[in-house]
Order: sequence, then C-alpha cells, then structure tokens
Amino acid sequence: MTRAIKTVPGRSCGTCTLCCKLMMVPELEKPMGTWCGHCKQSAGCTIHATRPQSCRDFYCGYLQSDTLTDEWLPAKARFIVVGEASGIVLYVDPGRPDAWKDAPFYERIKSWSLSGVPSNRQVTVRIGRRAIAVLPDKDVDLGEMEPGDRIICEARRGPVGRVYSAYKMPKAEVTGS
Repeated sequence: MTRAIKTVPGRSCGTCTLCCKLMMVPELEKPMGTWCGHCKQSAGCTIHATRPQSCRDFYCGYLQSDTLTDEWLPAKARFIVVGEASGIVLYVDPGRPDAWKDAPFYERIKSWSLSGVPSNRQVTVRIGRRAIAVLPDKDVDLGEMEPGDRIICEARRGPVGRVYSAYKMPKAEVTGS
C-alpha cells in the first residue's frame, strides 16, 4: 500500500528538474549526480507518463514542507532537501558544492542537526558520493561513501558542554563480513 504524499497547496516543480540530476534512479541505472537521459532541463521528464516508480514516489522537501520558503526551491537553492530514515539529507549540485552553507540555509540546517540529536536523527550533505555530517558544533567531511556504508554520529559530555563526532562505518563492518 502506497501512502499518499501531501504537498504544499500551490507548489509544483515548475521548471525545476534538479532531482533528475542529483537523485539515483535504480530502474534506469542512473547514478547520483548525472543528468537523466529522459530529462529535458528546465522543462521536465520526456517519459513522464511511464517514468519509473522511484521517480513517481519522489517528492522533495520543498514540495512537502510549508516551512521551507521559496528560496528552498531546489532550482534556486542548488540542493534538494529529502527526509530519509536516518534523518535529513541534502543532495547538493556538484556545480555549487557550498550552496548549502549560504544564508538563509546554513543556520536552519544547523538547527535541524541540534533538534535531531535526541531522536538519533542526523543531517547529512551528499555531493555525489561524498558525504558531510552536519553536527551541532561542526561539520565533518567523511569523504566518499560506498553503497552500504553508514554514518555514525555520537555525542558525549565534554568539559564545556556536549561534543559531537561522526565517522563512516564501511559496509563490511556494518554487515559483519
């Protein structure tokens, strides 16, 4: 059973096609960070009626959250906000790898990081295969991630408050093989 995704009334993709570049489409063997061969940039999908299920199911955070203002439209922001099981993931256009650090985004992203700590949800920036863990007190560049690798974030008490850390756990350690 597929759950209905609620979008913000009046919002649509318009001419934004950034998901067609940044997101992986397994059914088409399209990797992250490359334009889909079926995308007409700034116009949309040329196979919209028969597009893969992963494309049908995808709605970026801008379309779903009325707390994200028009600046957060991926075509303007140059990144896509996505809610995933681990927390919030920002898929960033490699042509603007630091776009997420611009105002008004960075302050809000840091607040998401702090509010996610109690529920063990993290904020991650993905620039192609590269991952950055956004922690309340710093950002940790974890380098390239392979499929199955996990990001582990931890908090401990330090001499002047909480101290956060993040590291990459390779798939072999995750699965115990």
